[in-house]
Amino acid sequence: MKGFTVVFDLDGTLVDTAPDLAEATNHVLGTLGLERVSELEIRPFVGHGALAMIEAAVTSHGRKLTERELHDLFQIFFDYYSANIAVRSTPYANMVTALEALRSEGATLAVCTNKIEIQARQVLKALKLDGYFSALTGRDSLGVFKPDPKHLTGTIALAGGRPDASIMIGDSETDIKTAKAAHVPIVAVSFGYSVDPVASFGPDAIIDDYRDLQAAVKKLTGMPVSR
Repeated sequence: MKGFTVVFDLDGTLVDTAPDLAEATNHVLGTLGLERVSELEIRPFVGHGALAMIEAAVTSHGRKLTERELHDLFQIFFDYYSANIAVRSTPYANMVTALEALRSEGATLAVCTNKIEIQARQVLKALKLDGYFSALTGRDSLGVFKPDPKHLTGTIALAGGRPDASIMIGDSETDIKTAKAAHVPIVAVSFGYSVDPVASFGPDAIIDDYRDLQAAVKKLTGMPVSR
């Protein structure tokens, strides 16, 4: 696998961050005097970033926000989440073993997320995952963000790779659209935050457990899979 770059989404792919994101969103609602929403209500919006989570939660209470109000609430969200970045967030089962296996075979690993870069780095550092990745970009890193393919290709370039020798791992329609637009094969995880089955978006492969990632990556790169 030497020479290949494997690029991961973060929220819903590497780490289950929804519990802490939901708590930050509910903190924002509390400042408005609004009732809490459930984590399940927040999950579909995680891949779209904090603004989408805030707007959806407030809208569910019948409130509309101006751009200025949304900006102010984002700052409240940002401050609270930064101070409580990984209280209940956890890496998905067998994910670390999968990263180690890919890296041991010579793959370069990277992260491409629609999370703000500084918070993405905080999450990985808090969970002791930051040492696995050669590059990380967030929605504010390159001037574009997913589903713009330049977010993915820019991440690959920062990792020293090429799109024609890369694979993406993600959990959402946004990830799949991004990879397809960049002409990069994508493995979708079935356990992330997508409301609709990821199969409906046409990924190149789907895994239900990180134990299956190495075989899926090898198959898509044309490498022999151990039996």
